[in-house]
Amino acid sequence: MAALKVLIIGGYGTFGGRLVRLLMDEADLHIVVAGRSSAQAEQFATRTSGRATVTAARLDRQGDLESTYAAIAPDLVIDASGPFQAYGDDPYRVVRAALAAGASYLDLADDADFVLGITDLDHDAKRAGRYALSGVSTCPALTGAIYRRITRDFGEVQSVTGGIAPSPYAGVGPSVIRAIASYAGKGITVLTNGKCATGYSFIDTRRFTVAPAGGVPLRSLKFSLVDVPDLRLLGQIEPTPASVWFGAAPVPTLYHAAFRLLARVVRRGFVSTLAPLAPVMHFVMQHFSWGEHRGGMFLECAGRDPAGLPRRRSWHLVAEGSIGPLTPTLACVAIVRAALAGAPPAPGARPAHAALELEDFEPLLARLGCVTSERELPSPSGWPLFRRLLGSAWRSLPQGIAKAHECTDRITLRGRATIVRGRSLVARAVAWICGFPLSAEHVPVTVEMLARDGEEVWRRDFDGHRFTSVLSEGSGAWSSLLVERFGPFRFGIALVLEDDKLRYVVRRWSFAGLPMPAALRPRGTTFESLEDRRFRFDVEIRLPLVGHVVTYRGWLAAQ
Repeated sequence: MAALKVLIIGGYGTFGGRLVRLLMDEADLHIVVAGRSSAQAEQFATRTSGRATVTAARLDRQGDLESTYAAIAPDLVIDASGPFQAYGDDPYRVVRAALAAGASYLDLADDADFVLGITDLDHDAKRAGRYALSGVSTCPALTGAIYRRITRDFGEVQSVTGGIAPSPYAGVGPSVIRAIASYAGKGITVLTNGKCATGYSFIDTRRFTVAPAGGVPLRSLKFSLVDVPDLRLLGQIEPTPASVWFGAAPVPTLYHAAFRLLARVVRRGFVSTLAPLAPVMHFVMQHFSWGEHRGGMFLECAGRDPAGLPRRRSWHLVAEGSIGPLTPTLACVAIVRAALAGAPPAPGARPAHAALELEDFEPLLARLGCVTSERELPSPSGWPLFRRLLGSAWRSLPQGIAKAHECTDRITLRGRATIVRGRSLVARAVAWICGFPLSAEHVPVTVEMLARDGEEVWRRDFDGHRFTSVLSEGSGAWSSLLVERFGPFRFGIALVLEDDKLRYVVRRWSFAGLPMPAALRPRGTTFESLEDRRFRFDVEIRLPLVGHVVTYRGWLAAQ
């Protein structure tokens, strides 16, 4: 006999299916996958295996819910279908029927009106001794937990800015597209300087770089204002922010730009809604996408500490591949597991923004392989360049590597290196332009690092062959990147801490001030490590269509 029977409405859909898969390792769980299509529910249940028990049922939210609930007898009902904006004149019909049947209720709603309106059922939920939480998803359950974490020592919060950047291959469901299309270009209530104001969805934009410390950042993206519960709910959390803004950055950026243009058509009154275009938009995004298969989110708070000093802190998440689309279901996973452990939420009906703390999410995020971190801005003025860029990841850097980058005035390192130059004519031309040394083995090498005005000048001497580069902290589209200049070339490099190595990953580049295509950016494996207590470097530069340009590797010691 299962300890908890959970009915998941839309359990074979986009988000419901992901939720089921994340719960399949719970042996004391009986999951009933339900929806209007009993055939789809049966098919999904048949091909899903794990420790949990999975069965199928048919459920029509407009039908006889009382009889359906009586036949299934669930302990918990989770609505993972939507769009919640389209639930009609009686949007809480499913919730009331669940409470009447003696079941608790969760949903993945992102519609602000629906999430806030569930408080009307608070009396019914408490009388039944059950809980009914709405918005048990990224917004507002995870974002609320993040907000409380990063404002833990703030005395005053002046602004909150957040955003979600899904992978172009995230498989966004049709209900999400319909919801966005329904309000694109329309006015949204936002909190600005302590007062309610009107913003316009997918017209108001802000640029941000999602960059967890020690990880590979996303590209600098433009986020468009979206209607999420956080716009109103974060204003109810202490310390109360004066301004709240939240956006989304769909990719490919070409689609995002086209959607913003269509939103302006709605704003100007030429059409009343983009909802009729939702099926076409969904088809195009499902079948004609390109770009990196990675996504992320951020939340940034600006304010003052109790002493009145300025503070700015942000929380970042990057998820690789198909991991990102799982994050909206993690809040439900955490609550189900807490219920299995005998610690369910308290009875009552309310939004989920205060249901969980970040500590409840962190093991789930780590298990999925998400890279998360906080960043504090501005960094203390005395910090060296690499420490400013690595932020909290600096503490995890092996001491020998950190010591080589603690340049606040001048550092001189000496050692030996082996250089191998590319053989093609183009490779030799690129190496000559950048000043790379000629091929040689076990040559003496000296690296002098000179800090000046927040930058570092690196002067390298390979047995008399000298070349220099200038390193600085990127800004704008190059934000959170180490910018290195070799002659007319400029490279934006992510500093990535991985397996006790500091890896250099090129994310952007330009030539003579002109941005160059990402597809042609330099490749190769470049890292610093410790071996036999020596600081070692391994630099490999390859170019698409050109091939190997130069490799130089060796060891260095402080003088």
